[in-house]
Amino acid sequence: MNCSQYIPPPHKQIFKAGEVALVGAGPGDPDLLTMQAFRFIKQADVVIYDRLVSQEIMALLPDNCKRVYVGKKQADHRVPQEGINQLLVEHAKLNQKVLRLKGGDPFVFGRGGEEAQFILSHGIACHIVPGMTAASACTSYAGIPLTHRKVARSCTFITGNVQDNGALDLPWQALNDPEQTVVFYMGIKSLPTITKQLIEAGRDKKTPAALIRKGTHADQQVVKGSLETLEALVKLHNIKPPSLIVIGDVIDTFADAQLTNIGYLSPKHLSAKK
Repeated sequence: MNCSQYIPPPHKQIFKAGEVALVGAGPGDPDLLTMQAFRFIKQADVVIYDRLVSQEIMALLPDNCKRVYVGKKQADHRVPQEGINQLLVEHAKLNQKVLRLKGGDPFVFGRGGEEAQFILSHGIACHIVPGMTAASACTSYAGIPLTHRKVARSCTFITGNVQDNGALDLPWQALNDPEQTVVFYMGIKSLPTITKQLIEAGRDKKTPAALIRKGTHADQQVVKGSLETLEALVKLHNIKPPSLIVIGDVIDTFADAQLTNIGYLSPKHLSAKK
């Protein structure tokens, strides 16, 4: 069965003109789109999309779909959040099928909840279409399990964005459990604070750590080290956003040589495991 033959179950709401769909595009690889996301993408009259939506996914949009870019990066918001909210409502009131396309999952550090509240407050219906969040998809493609029996029994996702006052106020003491995997989104610029605070809170400075840049893309970059070497590795390998920071003993579950392609572990290199 191909995507064009798929018929959604009858209990699902159809995408109607005058509605908004908040759709998670995942971390970039179009293979990771859900069937529901694909269906909504193909029906869009207008798409309001973020910086992290890949070109391969944008290419799936109908030819006549209007494209509105509202991408953000740290300290550079082309369209402020209030403007994005207003755009969604304005296009819905034009009786269009409005696709709000976001990298990852709209409800995981994506401000999807705020957008949904604003849309609903204006009497407009809103579809929520989950996407694969980067912490899950990118670590899997890098050969790093977030949990592993007898190694990590929990995982925590945290934003590394600083507050308006420049502080990074996080529950550092709650992050020092050696059986916990911690994943920081948007944390490259605040990495010195992250490493310092984690070590001061009791996390072993030798804890394995990894940096994943452009996860799930063909040019995915994975750099491994320890909590105390992360800053040096960022400079050495010129790691830039968008990148994930992953901290925990699960980093060493597989040998580097076993990851022979993104999301592909080879048994030929078992002897190389540390």
